Amino acid sequence: DAFEGPMPQTRFVLQKALQQGLRAIVVINKVDKPNCRPDEVHDAVFDLFFNLSATEEQLNFTTVYGSSKQGWMGPDYKNPTGNITPLLDAILENIPAAPYREGSLQMQITSLDYSSFVGRIAVGRVYRGTIRENMPVSLVKREGNVIRSRVKELYTFDGLGKAKASEVKAGDICALTGIEGFEIGDTIADFEKPEGLTPIAIDEPTMSMLFTINNSPFFGRDGKFVTSRHLRDRLYKELEKNLALRVEETSSPDSYLVYGRGILHLSILIETMRREGYELQVGQPQVIIKEIDGVKHEPVEILTIDTPQETSGKVIEQVSQRKGELKVMEPKGDLIHLEFEIPSRGLIGLRTNILNVTAGEAIMAHRFKSFEPWKGAIPRRISGVLISKEKGTAVAYSIDKLQDRGKYFIDPGDEVYTGQVIGEHIRPDDLVVNVCTEKKLTNMRASGSDEKMRIAPKVNFSLEEAMEYIQADEYVEITPRHIRMRKIHLDENERKRFQKKEEEV
Repeated sequence: DAFEGPMPQTRFVLQKALQQGLRAIVVINKVDKPNCRPDEVHDAVFDLFFNLSATEEQLNFTTVYGSSKQGWMGPDYKNPTGNITPLLDAILENIPAAPYREGSLQMQITSLDYSSFVGRIAVGRVYRGTIRENMPVSLVKREGNVIRSRVKELYTFDGLGKAKASEVKAGDICALTGIEGFEIGDTIADFEKPEGLTPIAIDEPTMSMLFTINNSPFFGRDGKFVTSRHLRDRLYKELEKNLALRVEETSSPDSYLVYGRGILHLSILIETMRREGYELQVGQPQVIIKEIDGVKHEPVEILTIDTPQETSGKVIEQVSQRKGELKVMEPKGDLIHLEFEIPSRGLIGLRTNILNVTAGEAIMAHRFKSFEPWKGAIPRRISGVLISKEKGTAVAYSIDKLQDRGKYFIDPGDEVYTGQVIGEHIRPDDLVVNVCTEKKLTNMRASGSDEKMRIAPKVNFSLEEAMEYIQADEYVEITPRHIRMRKIHLDENERKRFQKKEEEV
């Protein structure tokens, strides 16, 4: 982007490409945008290549400027062309054709698809040899063991769809069916003399969450899939195409530990399940801790924030409180570009705070860096919560009388249940309140005694915000129609008994 420059995802994808020894063509798009800065972005891209240890040949990249909106590409952004021919010419000149390699069949599975008719579909590029329909092949697993199999159907990619093929050769990208038990990184090889390719390295999970069935009083109202069997089948089905995910069974048959690459990774899975009609509950996200040489290590990420200059001080303060270290601070148009190294723990709940202090104007992204020694304690939510005392319908009269206790997450008329988190307390401790009490009516009326109620709008939470907000003794309840927060132990006396046991331990 000629205005924004290299984004975190640009760095990640480029790093993987350079590690594979590939040459790149840099396309700087959107040069028609006002206040764009193509020359500065070009320099920033070169610095990015250099920082990623690109070779001299990779540093000598071809740059093409253009505007996809206006439909042109060219070597000079000051002289627009009428088409994208210069980009196509650059591809032909700089990107070598797939080499033909002598030897038996090798194809590494780099992606997978699923069809309810044919099952799992393996996708990849043929590295060597030829694949034909109904051809016997060997599947070489990551661990080195070999499984004999047969290709049933063969497809090549045509535009956005697939076209059936009888044969594909080295260099072709294809999809094939009939192979069972494969994973990304496995090799489809010759039946007689199988040779495996180097497995693809998969980034390890950095965060875990407890997934459990919905056992709230409103269980089963919205969802089609509500039992532990439904939950288990869906999570294990996700493992077939989501390689960065891990699922672990717990001592309870209704709960599973799910490991992922961060809150966003896990929230995408939860949101997908919610839209499919599942009801479930999730616990507080927990960062994965490792012991390396006897020292406790935790995942550390590189955080980038673009913020208006007047709010940059507040942003730095927020990140520093969470053990973030400022590494880069530079102007970027009207914004200030900040880069930090911060523990993954520090990112939990940070996005909401950053958007609050910048009035929603900050742009924030982060990516995994490495496991590093434990950075120390990080402050979490400092406010307690307001908890519903009984099951019923929230009444405007009660909410109005209790507004001085804090902010509410519900509106009058919303249904609530005992133990549901319905607001944020102004003090650090939790408070149980009754928002279902209606005004007592009598036959006596005093003139002017009924004042107009002024109830503040409720605080709305997205799924990610709710996941970041909850504490260790709380769940997020997710249904196709609602996202609620609740205490794990709904009964107040049960919560006190459990808290007392925790203190004794």
